[in-house]
Amino acid sequence: ANMVSNEVFLDSATLRENVVSIARNIGYLPRSRKSSRARVTFSIDVSGTAIVSVTLKAGPVCLTSESFSNTSFSFCTMEDITVPVDSTGTATFEDIDIHEGSFLTQSFTVNSRLPNQKFILPNSGIDTDTIRVSVKDSASSSVTRKYSQYSSLIGADKNTALYFLRETEGERYELLFGDGVFGVELEEPNEIIVNYLTCSGASSNGLANFTFAGRVEDNNGNALTNGFSSITTTEAAIGGDDIESVESIKKLAPNIYASQDRAVTATDYETLVPRLYGEAESVAAYGGEDLDPPQYGKVFISIKPYNGVFLSE
Repeated sequence: ANMVSNEVFLDSATLRENVVSIARNIGYLPRSRKSSRARVTFSIDVSGTAIVSVTLKAGPVCLTSESFSNTSFSFCTMEDITVPVDSTGTATFEDIDIHEGSFLTQSFTVNSRLPNQKFILPNSGIDTDTIRVSVKDSASSSVTRKYSQYSSLIGADKNTALYFLRETEGERYELLFGDGVFGVELEEPNEIIVNYLTCSGASSNGLANFTFAGRVEDNNGNALTNGFSSITTTEAAIGGDDIESVESIKKLAPNIYASQDRAVTATDYETLVPRLYGEAESVAAYGGEDLDPPQYGKVFISIKPYNGVFLSE
């Protein structure tokens, strides 16, 4: 009985599902696993052809291996990238961002005969920042409408294409849509299409040696297989992080609720900055009034990033 009652309170709960559920009651969504991001450049020689533009398709772009464990990592783009062919017959993809993980697509069909229908993404390890949601009137429709993630009802009305996220069992995520008052209400036979990445978190940070593994098409939709240069890494993979721990949820959830998303006290800043900047390992904040001489009206924030010594731009 004591163990059961302990799981009802945030301070004493130990199971992640229970901690997440209690934090949800005060409007807190724990930070998901984060995909590391690298920046690369490569080119394709299409001289001697009539090709005027080249498109790198969304999905896998590069593969790499970690030398000490031979673990293979895949890096992807979330959207198609199109570049023109220059006067020398070269199409250059310069400083494009690639994200570690597997590019997945999940679809749901709205069924009015299921009054409690849930839209739960079946994979764990999702980076929620990479989730892209669109809705079609039906599976056969060619018109899609993009939906945006909201964290509150502020600014939402019956015409707002929104969805909410919440963490469920097994570190998976459920999508919640509007009810016709706040947000567009889905109807049968709407089809929901969700693109996202499942990633490895912090274990892919620092990777910099890549080989091309993507799909490239010309302006006529034909696949290109020759003329690729080697890949130049302009920024090694950074920013990968594991899912928020139970201890962190217990600490941050009450503070976020107390701050009401407003930064007034030094503690408010220390609580909100990690949510806005996921690369922050630790944060210290203090008011200018504590300095000698005082600098009233200013707040000073010190951030230690997970990777490196200085903050990236």
